[in-house]
Amino acid sequence: MRLNDRVALHEILTHRQDLLRQLISVTGVDPRQAIAQVSEEITIIEAGLATLAPE
Repeated sequence: MRLNDRVALHEILTHRQDLLRQLISVTGVDPRQAIAQVSEEITIIEAGLATLAPE
């Protein structure tokens, strides 16, 4: 991924958001640690997107 690659960051963000939705719906195991990690990654990705110049 290139630095300042908005498209790639959006793709990663979409993937993490889908993963988070799937983790939230998991039953039979405790997904809290994975949910916390993915939520943290989403926050970091969104912060990165916010620092890029608007298109």
